[in-house]
Amino acid sequence: MNVAVFGTGVVGRTIAAQLSGLGHRVTMGTRNPEKTLAKKEPDRSGNPSMQEWLSQYNGIQLKDYAKSVTDAEVVFNCTLGSASVEALRLAGPSINGKILVDVANPLDFANGMTPTLSPGNTDSLGELLQRTFPEVRVVKTLNTMTAAIMVNPSLIDGDHNVFISGNDASAKGTVKELLRSFGWKEQTILDLGDITTARGTEQLLPIWLRLWGKLQTPYFNFNIVRKATS
Repeated sequence: MNVAVFGTGVVGRTIAAQLSGLGHRVTMGTRNPEKTLAKKEPDRSGNPSMQEWLSQYNGIQLKDYAKSVTDAEVVFNCTLGSASVEALRLAGPSINGKILVDVANPLDFANGMTPTLSPGNTDSLGELLQRTFPEVRVVKTLNTMTAAIMVNPSLIDGDHNVFISGNDASAKGTVKELLRSFGWKEQTILDLGDITTARGTEQLLPIWLRLWGKLQTPYFNFNIVRKATS
């Protein structure tokens, strides 16, 4: 499968590497590839430069947003939530008809590490993207955990859940296949319904961040335990 991954941060790199390792043809999208590749130093978290990172994955290409989606069947949105609409606009008409796996969250850090959601409450980033780009088939998933767990759920002992939201049943079916290829079990993939249910999963992020602070590790996830039926 040809897959585009928007965003060159930790989430984008983690998903791109996993997809490439599974045999997909991966192109990463960014606003300005030349500027991105010109950075030689590690980022503030110590992650290697994009040029150094790409040298470890010869099959992954880096292009601008528009060129990265030309042949893609599926697009992963791993940009900052505040930049997601602009990234899709820069992709141009080639984005129409694609499946968009929206992994981003609309976190607003204007007041520091006590973020709010923008949009939130009566809206969500998933809904905003679907409304702004009605010909794109948006599926919200993987946004409630750290990047490493997204592509390797076995990092957490026992069963735990990944949520999925979207209006298009066929698109959700394709995304579920990708999730299973990442190692998610069928029974742990919870389809919440249409794209409006993305409000709920995005609203988990403020508590997720506080749990990270309390636990001092991002290696945890949510497990929905149901009452046993007789």
